[in-house]
This record gives sequence, C-alpha cells and structure tokens, in this order.
Amino acid sequence: MDYLVEFDSLPWQSPTKGIRFKAVTHGSRRLRLVEYTSDIEPHWCEKGHIGYLLEGRFEIAFDGGSFKFNPGDGIFIPSGREHRHMGKALSGVAKVIFVEDSE
Repeated sequence: MDYLVEFDSLPWQSPTKGIRFKAVTHGSRRLRLVEYTSDIEPHWCEKGHIGYLLEGRFEIAFDGGSFKFNPGDGIFIPSGREHRHMGKALSGVAKVIFVEDSE
C-alpha cells in the first residue's frame, strides 16, 4: 500500500471538455485532483462528492439554486437524484480535491 500520492507523476484523464483529473484508488475510496475550466460542457451529475476547493472560483447549481465556492471552501454533496448538480468554473481554472467512493 502506498501512503503517498504523487499527483505530479499521474497522467491527466479528460472525460469531457472542460474537465480533467488525476486519480488514485485504494479499495472502495478514490482521491481525485480535478481541474475545471470555464469551457466545461453543462451536464448533470448524481454522484456524491466530498471535496476542498484549492484554487479558483467555482459554482455548483442544484435544482433549487446554486452555491459559489472560493479557495479554502469545503464541498459536501450527497449521492442521488435529489442532489443532482452541475458545476461551473467562474475563474479560468478551478482546482478541487475530492475523496469519493470508487465506482
């Protein structure tokens, strides 16, 4: 088991325009470093996230409104359709670290 995650040595993955990430998975948990850019394609997500905004400004829209996040803010979104959300970088780049269940 590795206790150190060297993000600099991990390759970037880009699932869609405006999002790229580096991830490491141990058992049922995944640690992801995610970069969002202002050209992110709008999409709804129903997965849960626990994270910390490292840099940039970020907005997350929910069915009932939206929240703006600044560096140093924590993010907690439970899983499920009732918590579906859509992220948007308000700065050129927003960088977040997430601890998630692997899927």
